[in-house]
Amino acid sequence: MQSKDKYLEDLVKSVEEDFAKRIDERREFERQWKLNVNYYVGNQYCEVYPTGEVGEEEKNYYWQSRAAFNHIAPIIDVRLAKLGKIRPAMSVRAAGGEEKDLKLAELSTEILNSVCSDMNFDKVVRKVTELSEIYGTAFYKIIWNADKGRSLGEKDGKKVKEGGVEVTAVSPLEIFPENLYADDLSEQKSVIHARAVNVEDIYKTYGVELIGEDVSSFSEYGESKFNVSYNGGFKEVKFAGVMHNAVMLIEKYELPSKDYKNGRLITVAGGKLLSLSDLPYVNGADGVRVLPFVMQKSLAKEGAFFGASVIERLIPVQRAYNAVKNRKHEFLNRLSVGVVAAEDGSIDADDLETDGLYPGKVIIYRQGSRPPQLFGVGQVPTDFTLEEERLLKEFSSLSGSSESARNVDLYSGNLSGNAIELLIEQDDEKLLTSAENVRSAVKETAKQVLRLFKQFAVDTRVIRVANDNKKVKLFYFKGSDISSEDVVFDTEYEAAKSPAQKKNNVIDMLKMGLLTDADGKLSARTKSKILEILGYGSLDSVQDITVLHKNKAERENIEMLKKEVPAESFDDHEAHIEEHLRKILSIEGKETEYKDRLVKHLNEHKTFIAKSAIISAGNLSEKNLNDKEDN
Repeated sequence: MQSKDKYLEDLVKSVEEDFAKRIDERREFERQWKLNVNYYVGNQYCEVYPTGEVGEEEKNYYWQSRAAFNHIAPIIDVRLAKLGKIRPAMSVRAAGGEEKDLKLAELSTEILNSVCSDMNFDKVVRKVTELSEIYGTAFYKIIWNADKGRSLGEKDGKKVKEGGVEVTAVSPLEIFPENLYADDLSEQKSVIHARAVNVEDIYKTYGVELIGEDVSSFSEYGESKFNVSYNGGFKEVKFAGVMHNAVMLIEKYELPSKDYKNGRLITVAGGKLLSLSDLPYVNGADGVRVLPFVMQKSLAKEGAFFGASVIERLIPVQRAYNAVKNRKHEFLNRLSVGVVAAEDGSIDADDLETDGLYPGKVIIYRQGSRPPQLFGVGQVPTDFTLEEERLLKEFSSLSGSSESARNVDLYSGNLSGNAIELLIEQDDEKLLTSAENVRSAVKETAKQVLRLFKQFAVDTRVIRVANDNKKVKLFYFKGSDISSEDVVFDTEYEAAKSPAQKKNNVIDMLKMGLLTDADGKLSARTKSKILEILGYGSLDSVQDITVLHKNKAERENIEMLKKEVPAESFDDHEAHIEEHLRKILSIEGKETEYKDRLVKHLNEHKTFIAKSAIISAGNLSEKNLNDKEDN
């Protein structure tokens, strides 16, 4: 027992020492992140000093103009607006060409879309993209939360729920990799996720009581405030985001190795071991355990784990721009206020310094001395204006967000519509690398979501999905039904097409007859989709009757998992038979009871068809036919 306690004590110590080491190794990146944040929020007179701290420069003279003309924030806002259009429609590619594979792929797609909708995945994507644009890197954390989903009852006085996937946005401030020079997350053998957590939350989760203190929260810029303290002649700018009554929660994720076949998850806080287990998630391809994180970079940085932000490129330009604007304003101040020359002792200098030369001022000077006079400072040099314009162009070229998307003056010339569209297209292409990074991260996250459901959803679950006709459909599934995690995108690069362009494309396709059938007619489903794209989806209140019958047949397939369902006389029997037969052919041999129900139900539809044929051929009523059957 003593050897076990000693082992656990040494384990905690090794994790804390490893964490401290990684903090020191990562400080260079943190300094750049602090600069990025300061310049983004408008605190633009910061610099990394020889001490290694990020500090604010002091004024050389008290009268110096130190305004910040923030062009970085609107550039990031434009980039976020364009990248925010990236909400790709995802589907799961079938593992094979058989009907069963196609149905299971459709089910996996519905599961993925339902889960993403429930967890508000779009909001997580926006947050991760915002963090990656500011810091250069951000992460998705994909875990299984046993406290999510429907309640299944109680055990030992605690509610038991079915569980569900949880995807959260994680700032790079909380991630400490083993190797800072590996290009990708897959090259890391271990990663530490460290963050400040309230001791009450620690107790609820792990049942361990700890003593809280003030801990740096590693919070994102939007939730931080800045504290300025004097140190060695300059102002040191620190993150003052502090959580009270908290501890630093350290989660160390280790990949499978020779010693630990399933990897390890070690959780430490306040000098105590909270949990020790295998790496809990089978979330990699082919049943491999990988780290439960997906990394998204704004711009790749060669030979470094963390990516780069466009802010890093813009900081030198922003400094130069601020300097030019402030010097220009100082020159204008001299022109308007003037610089006064006065003979020593000829006037009351304090009075002149206090009040200046306001209109109507009476200046009394000593007899025999020269009266005060204004120095002529000339006109503002044109070099100021030329340099200002040059720097504005440099902002556009370095950021990949040119003025063509924002400057109305550009369109007032003789440019044609095609020329303007070409310019906007070129602007979008500059964002292509960042956009593809977003799409790649979203796809990998979606794959991990499906793999966690495949691992943990052992009991039958139900999901509700609204189909194309706004009708809610129910799907019953188990994790074993997810046969493929090959997620693909159904849409192109969304930022490349504006809503207006998409509408024009649809109208052009209508004019060319590409959306109509052989008779030149639009199906109800196609019409509904077109109205939705054009923004008038609510006008489509009429649903195709055949689609309604197919939807009813699908609901009957689900209901027959548990009970028999009779066919009804008003059914479109041909449509029902087709849907039921698809399901029968996709059933495995072990589900014989379910298959028997479906076959019986299908035969009822065939009986209705046969009756209808006999009635039509013999000119008999249904009552006469039933009487003959009874006889």
